[in-house]
Amino acid sequence: MVQIIKKGSPIYAMDKNNRPVATAKDGDRLVFEAYDCFEDQLTDAHDAFEKLDWNRINPATGPVYVEGAEVGDILAVTIEKLEIGDTATLFTGPDSGVMGDELTENTIRRLPIENGIVKFSENIDLPLNKMIGVIGTAPAGEAVSCGTPDAHGGNMDCKEIGEGTTLFLPVNVAGALLAMGDCHAAMGDGEVSVCGAEVPCDITVTIKVFKNKDWPTPFLLRDGKLSTIASAKTIDMANIMATKQMVHFVESYTELTKGEAIHLLSLAGNLRVCQIVDPNKTARMELPLAYLTKWSAEELN
Repeated sequence: MVQIIKKGSPIYAMDKNNRPVATAKDGDRLVFEAYDCFEDQLTDAHDAFEKLDWNRINPATGPVYVEGAEVGDILAVTIEKLEIGDTATLFTGPDSGVMGDELTENTIRRLPIENGIVKFSENIDLPLNKMIGVIGTAPAGEAVSCGTPDAHGGNMDCKEIGEGTTLFLPVNVAGALLAMGDCHAAMGDGEVSVCGAEVPCDITVTIKVFKNKDWPTPFLLRDGKLSTIASAKTIDMANIMATKQMVHFVESYTELTKGEAIHLLSLAGNLRVCQIVDPNKTARMELPLAYLTKWSAEELN
């Protein structure tokens, strides 16, 4: 049986004081109905920019209280299916994204999605790269806006968080309080304009609680790779944090020393930018699982 988490009352911050909208058990399958990052406020390329209520940006559906999830546990979220809308919304303008200091007007674009492509222009078709921008658990301390990524997850805008990915998040409060939204039909590393191809989406996931694991979170597994994810005030800091988190994995799941582990990452790891436009910047370090010689499928049982 699949439980539907409706999108009618989204949250705008991940907060230990948020009231759960549903309760789930370890192993449950859930479908989160998610607005786009504008809460579906923009429905036409000619919509007046001034109509946007910026207090409703990056809404997340949830939170869901996960029974049995205790502080110190890790919550694994396997993304099974992303059913997106048929039109994507783009926005950029002054003070937004990398080019915000050179842009003189706000622009809104609406792009049709058909036959597995995003129609960017008459001559440019983009393949779908469906992903979740905002996904996380409640932090133990102060509330964190859904527009800001941090150690709890949040607005990481990591293009690897898509179908087939298992994302591992910290449990900082009882029940974890899982929420998600801000899906994209496509996005490149960096999200340099300030948004992806923003779409509403029904997100099908399965959840699993892990106990007694010394895994640095957030991290993900996809296509035979493990990626550590870190967010910080600068992309340089995020790069360093993601790399150090991967060193922890290498030390734990090989016979290598710390010095040998960083050598391995220098030769075989790939340090990637996730996004550089949010209040905190996000990076990931990718490494093929094959190099973690002591890792086995039983780790996930």
